Amino acid sequence: MSTTKTKLIWAENIALQLFKAVEDRHLITAGKSEKQLNADVFNLANEMFGIEKHWHKRIVRSGANTLLPYNENPPDLIIQEDDIVFFDFGPIIEDWEADLGRTYVIGNDPHKHKLKGDIEKAWKETKEWFEKQTKLPSSELFHYTVAKAKEYGWEFGGELAGHLIGQFPHERLAPGNYSLYVHPGNHTDMFLPDANGNKREWILEIHFVDREKEIGGFFEQLLT
Repeated sequence: MSTTKTKLIWAENIALQLFKAVEDRHLITAGKSEKQLNADVFNLANEMFGIEKHWHKRIVRSGANTLLPYNENPPDLIIQEDDIVFFDFGPIIEDWEADLGRTYVIGNDPHKHKLKGDIEKAWKETKEWFEKQTKLPSSELFHYTVAKAKEYGWEFGGELAGHLIGQFPHERLAPGNYSLYVHPGNHTDMFLPDANGNKREWILEIHFVDREKEIGGFFEQLLT
């Protein structure tokens, strides 16, 4: 296993510990704003692991805001009873990037619990399919995740289904260039090496939504 891969797994495990601590401390509660919960997670990351930087904007979304993709900046909502919430955090841990997304359900709403369960199963099935490939355009992986959403009875809510990850800062692109994203406009083989001849590492992110009921779920972590 390469040093890069080892470091990315290590960084992701730190992020997993952080999310577990959020659950154990019951930080996700009705009556709290998304902004306050976001700050609580940030402060906990600093307290537990000394994490002060995140390589992309920190996202906590609840209710109708869970329909919206990453690039949106919706108004701050108050978390409700029987709500659904998702996180998307990209902590930098000793110059290595993590990127983790999880969905949480407050209460016993079966439809919301089904969404949470379906998106986790779909992510694992997509990873299993990916691991059987030796050559794969990013656009094909994107369309596979869209088909997965339909298979489970949901709509795919994301503008992309993943991206490159690595040592901070990883390769950067001009706006509108999607060659390092799992995007429908990117037909580049995901297995091609980077400009230095090194293996690229990828994140897989899946966002399912039900627009009628105004809920969405999100799951993200290392793919490769």
